[in-house]
Amino acid sequence: MKTKLKVMEKIKVKKIISKSQIQKRVKKLSQTISRDYIKRDLILVGILKGSFVFLADLTRNLKIHHQVDFISVTSYGSSTRASGIVRILKDLSVNIQNRDVLIVEDIVDSGLTLNYIIKNFKTRQPKSLKVITLLNKKKKREVSIPLKYIGFDIPDEFVVGYGLDLNERFRNLPFIAKIEK
Repeated sequence: MKTKLKVMEKIKVKKIISKSQIQKRVKKLSQTISRDYIKRDLILVGILKGSFVFLADLTRNLKIHHQVDFISVTSYGSSTRASGIVRILKDLSVNIQNRDVLIVEDIVDSGLTLNYIIKNFKTRQPKSLKVITLLNKKKKREVSIPLKYIGFDIPDEFVVGYGLDLNERFRNLPFIAKIEK
């Protein structure tokens, strides 16, 4: 199914993961996390901006007590390739020492930014540190990232929707779509 959205210029997107597929997968992931972290001190850390929709749905489906916080980072480099040089724009508001931390990511591709965040968080001595990602682009990986929970494996295509953007557009789509040329 092709969906045309009008913005400043016409950009065509093609749906690759439907809203119902996402909802079913988020519910299943939430059930697994609820079981894995029962009676633990869990904090979900969303990486802004892309993870906010996924995190919101995830937290609504969890059946355990948990806390939510966010971190915002920027990577320097060309627009098509991450450099691995990261600057924190917004740091955590809570202390994660001796806490079970689950980093919530929208998409993992090269892994360079997430690798930096993981190393940074480890210096803060959490009790445990795991990663959940909605989308996983294994083909793009430049560093090994231990992913505990994965929503969907996807091919190496530029995707938008469900929080992911193209120049701050398309975050509001309730599905995942690839940009068509």
